[in-house]
Amino acid sequence: MTVIIDYGLGNLASVAKAFKKAGSEIVISSDSNLISKADHLVLPGQGAFSDGINNIRKLKLDKILYQQVLKEKKPILGICLGMQLMANIGYENGECQGLGLIEGKTIKIKASAKIRLPHIGWDNVEIEKKSTIFSEIPNNSDFYFLHSYHLVPSDKSLIVATCDYGQKFVVSAQKGNIFATLFHPEKSHDFGIKLIKNFLEC
Repeated sequence: MTVIIDYGLGNLASVAKAFKKAGSEIVISSDSNLISKADHLVLPGQGAFSDGINNIRKLKLDKILYQQVLKEKKPILGICLGMQLMANIGYENGECQGLGLIEGKTIKIKASAKIRLPHIGWDNVEIEKKSTIFSEIPNNSDFYFLHSYHLVPSDKSLIVATCDYGQKFVVSAQKGNIFATLFHPEKSHDFGIKLIKNFLEC
């Protein structure tokens, strides 16, 4: 069973539909008991870092996440804002402490006359090192993006994939059982479903 964590932000229905298509039993919940029974966890999200982390803390989801992810070593996939919230600190709507699951900071993409924000639509992803979730996915495959911020890991060895949108930034990272993508696999058609299937095999 996969639990998609509901903290009030993100297109949960779209994520659930993609995971069902990938063959997983799905529950959308913020209930700690259900989260503790899951085989896999998903932290989705669209919106602002400050809203996301405040909602997570109000619901006390940070505590169950630390227990299940850091102590029980349960596989988790952070998607878009979910990835950004995994950082130690974020700077959207002021400085906020994140979950600290991946050491680093979440900062804004540098906009310019040629670089418009948000970064939206299809873009190719360069795989920097082997990771289970990119198994049998060709390098430079296109995935769907919708974001203005990105996570900068402190430990460069955690970087799995990058994208170049006026500047090169990290779009996937892995730290043991902790996986993250800045793009939306649930909106990325065949390669997105393949990535989800790969995650479910972790």
